[in-house]
Amino acid sequence: MNFSRALLTGLLALTATTGALAQAADYPSKPVTLVTPFAAGSGPDAVLRLVSDKLSRLWNQRVVIDNRPGGGGFIAIDQARRGAPDGYTLLQLDSEHIAALPHLYKSRNFVTLQHFDPVASLFRTPFFVAVGTDSKWKNMGDLIAAAKANPDGIVYGSWGVGSPGHLGAQQLEALTGIRMRHAPYREVSQLYSNVGTSEVPWAFASIPSSQGIYKAGKLRYITVAATKRIPQMPDVPTMAEAGGPASLEVNSFVSLLAPKGVPAAIKAKINADVAKVIADPEIRARFDTFAFEPLAWSPEEIERNAEAKSKVYGELVRRGNISLE
Repeated sequence: MNFSRALLTGLLALTATTGALAQAADYPSKPVTLVTPFAAGSGPDAVLRLVSDKLSRLWNQRVVIDNRPGGGGFIAIDQARRGAPDGYTLLQLDSEHIAALPHLYKSRNFVTLQHFDPVASLFRTPFFVAVGTDSKWKNMGDLIAAAKANPDGIVYGSWGVGSPGHLGAQQLEALTGIRMRHAPYREVSQLYSNVGTSEVPWAFASIPSSQGIYKAGKLRYITVAATKRIPQMPDVPTMAEAGGPASLEVNSFVSLLAPKGVPAAIKAKINADVAKVIADPEIRARFDTFAFEPLAWSPEEIERNAEAKSKVYGELVRRGNISLE
């Protein structure tokens, strides 16, 4: 009797596995929707449109982008949560949506990776410290010295509470013992315009978000918050080279997730196909213009990197008593 039960269990498991593999082989058999919290025309949106076009050709299926900006990312998240865990609804999120939201919206009791499975990585973007061209600060040593001499007197801008620009500055304060004042902006273009006129002394900046003001000659990058120089900006020193804390790295990575419970075989197929698309020369060339680093992480690697960021962000949010509620 026990043997028969074990045999039956084995046959059922084999049937389920065979069915899942067949399902993955047929995937996708209908259009796939990519939901994103990023506005049309933004850097992540531009990348997603390139990726969706390449995937559409690879899969011979329509890949539809559904832009749902606003609400701190929750409008897009709530839309994607309505999708079935079958791989036909995917959600583009950055590492802050994954790792910082649970700390910034505590009363929601929302932990991103309890509702979504990481599926495929897209890219990572570094952040530079931008100052106005006429700023007296030539390096991070100058900025830190000015902040130490004038506690709470130096203002920095960011594109919102809980953004990498805000949390990165919080980390700079924690590592150096300085205290500064935060000026969150709703409009990214206005933020860098004000940095360019020195109305706001400095801000973290990505290349796509600040390149217009930079190319107009109104911004300088005094450091990249990374341990290695960025090929697209080889003359910009690292944080350590610029006199800042060597351990300070400010970056954000962007991934695709799916409603929790997607079959492993489908998840593996999406991961492999996205990695193939990311390796396309056209997409690599576009990444270069943004200084985006292409990533080909497994779902497990995405989760590990998100957990590492969550630990850092949790400490910074508690230290700064930061909340979006």
